[in-house]
Amino acid sequence: MLKKLYHQFASPKTYVVLVDKIYPIIFYTSLITYVFALIWGLAFAPSDYMQGNSYRIIYMHVPASFLSESLYIAMAIAAAIFLIWKVKLAAYIIKAIAPIGALVAFLALVSGSIWGIPTWGTWWQWDARVTSTLILFIMYLGLISLHSSFTNYEKADKFISVLVLIGSVNIPIIKKSVDWWNTLHQPASITLTDKPSIDPSMLYPLFLSMLGFSGLIICLVILSSKVQIFNREGNKTWVKYHV
Repeated sequence: MLKKLYHQFASPKTYVVLVDKIYPIIFYTSLITYVFALIWGLAFAPSDYMQGNSYRIIYMHVPASFLSESLYIAMAIAAAIFLIWKVKLAAYIIKAIAPIGALVAFLALVSGSIWGIPTWGTWWQWDARVTSTLILFIMYLGLISLHSSFTNYEKADKFISVLVLIGSVNIPIIKKSVDWWNTLHQPASITLTDKPSIDPSMLYPLFLSMLGFSGLIICLVILSSKVQIFNREGNKTWVKYHV
């Protein structure tokens, strides 16, 4: 029974059928949530007593930074699943996430640079958090390039999965960089152990922006993963009927 369920939910066909059903719900809910959060945060949240209105970029920067790391963690989980249980869907997911992760990491870097001009007095600083995030962005680009350089998909999937797991060491470095080194980047305003240091009038739209932005990025991953599945499973009968 468990083996049957395992093979069923690891099936690309089952995955496509499932995401086709939930995609509209995720997309429209996330879009409405993110637009509402942006309007709330940009137009109605008060100015920061130190940063003025420049802090409002957090409604883009914080979700992008969070997702740039979360997407890599998702890739690492998929890599482990592929290497241990040989689930080919996991390999498709890795390749689908990589370009989305690169895009989100780029948004995090750009929005952080814009924030840095009024806050630090410079658009770029070789700060520990900024540098480790730049490395994450380069890792995403490297994984995309390396996978495309292989002619044998199976070898590419194994090689990239190993590299993803090795590269995951950078995620805790990004997370703890502001604690381990003397850095210009401010410490986290929201943690699991302490009360948030940000005012609720700014915090609530930030939470909503993270939820909405995350949902929209999940939708991009769904679309990207379907492209990978159709490319790799194109000779299957169910793909021809589905497309």
